[in-house]
Amino acid sequence: MEAVSKPNLARRVADAAQIALTTRKYVTFIDVVTGLRWLHSRHVDLWRQGRAATLAELAAVDEDRLATTAALLKDWALARGLKPVETPYVAGTRDRRELRFTARHPQEPFRVHWISPELSEARVRRLTERQSKAPDLTVVAPLQPWTCADCGDTGPYLIMEDDRPHCLTCADLDHLAFLPSGNAALSRRAKQESRLAAVVVRFNRRRKVYQRVGLLVEQAALEAAEERCLADEEARERRRERDRVRRAEQDVDFQARMAAEIARLFPGCPPERAREIAEHAGQRGSGRVGRTAAARALDENAITLAVVASIRHLDTDYDSLLMSGVPRMAAREMIKERIEHKLAEFRAPARDASPA
Repeated sequence: MEAVSKPNLARRVADAAQIALTTRKYVTFIDVVTGLRWLHSRHVDLWRQGRAATLAELAAVDEDRLATTAALLKDWALARGLKPVETPYVAGTRDRRELRFTARHPQEPFRVHWISPELSEARVRRLTERQSKAPDLTVVAPLQPWTCADCGDTGPYLIMEDDRPHCLTCADLDHLAFLPSGNAALSRRAKQESRLAAVVVRFNRRRKVYQRVGLLVEQAALEAAEERCLADEEARERRRERDRVRRAEQDVDFQARMAAEIARLFPGCPPERAREIAEHAGQRGSGRVGRTAAARALDENAITLAVVASIRHLDTDYDSLLMSGVPRMAAREMIKERIEHKLAEFRAPARDASPA
């Protein structure tokens, strides 16, 4: 069984690693296991918050398969001349304890970040320094009732210590003021001014991820940050406008490259349709498949998913089925044959118009 599955696993590891490397110029073990869908980002968040003893506890595969994956990633990275940089992983808790990937295996293979040789020494140094920094203290705004492990009381926020929830009073954080997300400059400066700060996160049930909702900072730091923001508001507005223009130009370039890749993979797809798919799937902030790391690396599977989504809504009665009360997965099964037929049509070479 192992002899059959390991080559296939090596290919899947290589595909996931290549997407991360193309996107960021470096690749980590976590990039690969999330790319393989053995872990969701919410599982990684729980682990980083110190709410799981090992990452393996949250994975869809056992520890041995994770260790094999780390070894395959190393083989792939060394074959491509990537530079290994071991990076510490510590929890976002007061004790900053070392995070463990598995219970039974050496931790070093999981901590290595594989860096592209294309990066300059200065960028590698900055990247290494950033990765080596201790993570922010993480405070959770819980959705369910909870009780402090020390005092038996509760509150709007909890922080994990010794794998148990504690209120801010018992954690000596109750003197901090809450600053909601929304003003990046104010948040950044308040954090810089504050000697003690914590990131506040809340679980989003719809997206199934922990999302940042604000900061806890010292009141004096918040007031100092507000004064700094008032002093240079005009200059920051001009900078924001330049950034908006730059992002729009980047989106146009990405969507053009995505449309070209659709045309290559599906030569029978009309050019206007390919552009529409790319513009829709690649819209910034949409959360659609075109905004994923795989799609931005022009991964064939991600591009195909974008084309399938377009066919589903425009060339079948899928939307009508949903409106009539048909369950989503049942509706997808009902239109499966039509989608395959349309994909085959798009994959066929385009026919040149014949002279009259």
